Amino acid sequence: MAVAQPYVPGIRVPIPSGRKATLAVKDYFRGTSAPSWLAFGALAAMFLVAIFAPLLAPFDPLVPAGKAMAAPSAENWLGTDTVGRDVLSRVLVGMSTSWWGALAVVASGVLIGGLIGLIAGAVGGVVDAALMRITDVFLSLPGPILAIAVVAAMGPSYIHTLIGVAIVWWPLYARIVRAEIRKLRASPHMEAARIAGAGRRRQLTRHLLPGAVPVTIVTASLDISALVLLLAGLSFLGLGAPQPAPELGAMSAQGLTHIFSAWWIPIFPAVAVGLIAIVSNFAGDALRDRIRDR
Repeated sequence: MAVAQPYVPGIRVPIPSGRKATLAVKDYFRGTSAPSWLAFGALAAMFLVAIFAPLLAPFDPLVPAGKAMAAPSAENWLGTDTVGRDVLSRVLVGMSTSWWGALAVVASGVLIGGLIGLIAGAVGGVVDAALMRITDVFLSLPGPILAIAVVAAMGPSYIHTLIGVAIVWWPLYARIVRAEIRKLRASPHMEAARIAGAGRRRQLTRHLLPGAVPVTIVTASLDISALVLLLAGLSFLGLGAPQPAPELGAMSAQGLTHIFSAWWIPIFPAVAVGLIAIVSNFAGDALRDRIRDR
């Protein structure tokens, strides 16, 4: 494991280029296990599906493509729903919606919570206490109930649901980043940097912030699965975009009454939710192991 070097004025560490940089990347991934490669490959495939879902969908997800409640066939691989729309097309677009929605909430949490945690951990004192008390207030708010309140106030919309969840999702990252920053501030290499004359800005950007990045990335990657399940659950309750928007939770809810006569309508969207959660969870575990081994 590489040891962090203290900051010494006037000394610059050369950045490898060309063949040396390529070798450095290969060294980083050397020793990665087959399950980890499988998890990363599945994650890459999920990104491709999320990006190209409109192109991969064989039919328009909003327009009937066959007989209503038709069983899976060569023309409609996952069958059709109650009005004849292709289930496969709606599932693909719904997977993309769930994936990007979860990423948007995680990104906002990392940005807001990371900034608050960085300031609280680096400054300390009254600023730290005040920011953490505010964080505690938001931690006490239940995410699903707040999302319901936001949608009730602003109207049914997937964006409004994301806003309601994002409001209560950043405190976790604030706590994590603050803890890492406080731990790094007490480390020997930070003391060496201060003795060498590094200013507060350089301490933040060169020593404290990079040290909090790995644990934040791992936490964010593991959060994707929880967010996908939460957003699907809220959509199942009707807190998403109005019909006929393809959302996995809403699709399962609408087809639940036909589970015995047309099981494919509610089951395939539910399987897609589980698939996204499993892939993101396995990828997060693989990333955590990769960073820990480094």
